[in-house]
Amino acid sequence: MIQENFNLKKLNTFGIDVSCRYFTELGSSKDLEELKSDKRFSDSPKIVLGGGSNVLFIKDFEGIVLHNRFEGIGVISVDEDYAFVKAGAGEVWHELVLYCIAKNFGGIENLSLIPGYVGAAPIQNIGAYGEELKNVFHSLTAIDLAGGEQKTFSLDECRFGYRDSIFKKEAKNKYIITDVTLRLKKHPVINTTYGAIEKELEHMKVTSPTIRDVSNAVIKIRTSKLPDPKVIGNCGSFFKNPTIPIAKYDRLQQVFPDLVAYPAPGAMKISAGWMIEKCGWKGKRIGNVGMHKDQALVLVNYGDATGRELLQYAAEVQKSVKETFGIIMEAEVNVV
Repeated sequence: MIQENFNLKKLNTFGIDVSCRYFTELGSSKDLEELKSDKRFSDSPKIVLGGGSNVLFIKDFEGIVLHNRFEGIGVISVDEDYAFVKAGAGEVWHELVLYCIAKNFGGIENLSLIPGYVGAAPIQNIGAYGEELKNVFHSLTAIDLAGGEQKTFSLDECRFGYRDSIFKKEAKNKYIITDVTLRLKKHPVINTTYGAIEKELEHMKVTSPTIRDVSNAVIKIRTSKLPDPKVIGNCGSFFKNPTIPIAKYDRLQQVFPDLVAYPAPGAMKISAGWMIEKCGWKGKRIGNVGMHKDQALVLVNYGDATGRELLQYAAEVQKSVKETFGIIMEAEVNVV
């Protein structure tokens, strides 16, 4: 059923008060098939919305929003080393993580508590604490919104990059992802080397961590550093950590000895949060917009900010970082 002039405030974690011309929920290929004969669907621009945790609306959307409600989680096959788990794109990502931990399938415990739905995970190639979705991704199924054909995308076909994929480029808004299949380890290998996981495990008095211990540590770290979108509007990290050549990193480190960076293939990944804080933006509030007081990478809506106000503030932060460090930061969120 298509609804008209639908308010999206509760369906985006920034809490932006915008509406779309048309809105409908899709939970099966049959739902999409029935829509194809409706001119409101066929003649309108389309976007797919999941949990709304990685989108910034700067105006009303004069098209149709397709709310992804494809559900279900299950093990589809198991071999000696791996378990293949399929999840509907409309499932909450963290619920999938908990499902896999309960079965001792390893690989996504470091991605605990990342907001959003399963369908957004491959679009963003979500990552945290030394892991990325591409490391466990097997395949996904999607439906072409124009023709209705179903297509399976392999790991290579998704063209994953840093918080990037084909679905943010030429396939943007052309498909609705219906399910995602992960290849997880039956004999998990613990990864505690990134960030504060080891320190948190020590605090928890855990010496031989399981994947559940790692997940619990990540949850504690995230909840201590990141604001709850139900309390303060935000979408988590707003900017990507930029990657620069090693030679440029060496020059910057001479000027900024405390520069925070991580090795990347043939380059260095610079902490965007560190640069933002160094430029004085951490906790700085202008009206109802600001970078969070505990995490400089998180842009927040303190009240009734508009999307354009948030975007303007973000642009000022980018300008400041570029002037100070000569580095251009890219937004991680999708601006609509």
